[in-house]
Amino acid sequence: MIPNSDEAKFAFSEADKHKLQEEIDSLRLASEEANKPRIFPFNPNYLKDFKAYQLGLSTEEFDRLQQFRSENQWINSAKDFQEVTQVSDSLINEIKPYFKFPDWVIQKEKAKAEMEAHQAQMKTYAQKKNLNEATEMELQEISGIGEVLAKRIVRHRNKIDGFIDDLQLKDIWGLKYDVRENVLKEFTVKLEKPHQKININTASIVELTEIPYFDYELSREIVHFIKVREGISDFEELAKIYDFPTHKIDRIKLYLEIND
Repeated sequence: MIPNSDEAKFAFSEADKHKLQEEIDSLRLASEEANKPRIFPFNPNYLKDFKAYQLGLSTEEFDRLQQFRSENQWINSAKDFQEVTQVSDSLINEIKPYFKFPDWVIQKEKAKAEMEAHQAQMKTYAQKKNLNEATEMELQEISGIGEVLAKRIVRHRNKIDGFIDDLQLKDIWGLKYDVRENVLKEFTVKLEKPHQKININTASIVELTEIPYFDYELSREIVHFIKVREGISDFEELAKIYDFPTHKIDRIKLYLEIND
């Protein structure tokens, strides 16, 4: 075959040309990647101007970061970085894998994200069902509530003539904290009108016996105690009374108030 002849020109096929071009492109790309500055993990709070330039930040974007840091404020997430610098979505997605924050910051942000996710799943007051109208069957649909606990809740609710606050679920024997929280995700106490509290400094024995946490003997002791002291100014004073249920003071306060 004679060099440079028409026969030699057509000996190099289109497929060969395409393959050669692919090899050239591949070598060019490899060369560009080899010459591209390598990025190591870094804390964006300490970003310097040259590194910002290497990452692709504009002067204005870097200036916003410097202004933010000059006010003694800290970047704690990729979201914070983008909000402060106003970099594009494409750039933040490219550089955020290299962000490195202290462990305590990571844990704080993780806890914040979990809390936000939890709150997003929480029902509002309006969405929750009235605990005073919950049936045993409805209660048994709650994780951790079986037939026995459901009966105890309804029985105690009837005994005290209805709950006046979610706190009173503490009075259900065997109802653990996490299960109580499960109940309150779906139910809450809804009263038609605010509960009227009794002034403990003027309350009679009969009035006190109507409170779920007091029997006749304890009511008599309370009235006598207050009369001797000519009134009390703090519920903690009642702890001086023998056998007073101080561990239930948060629920007792639902029914009583202190007025001179």
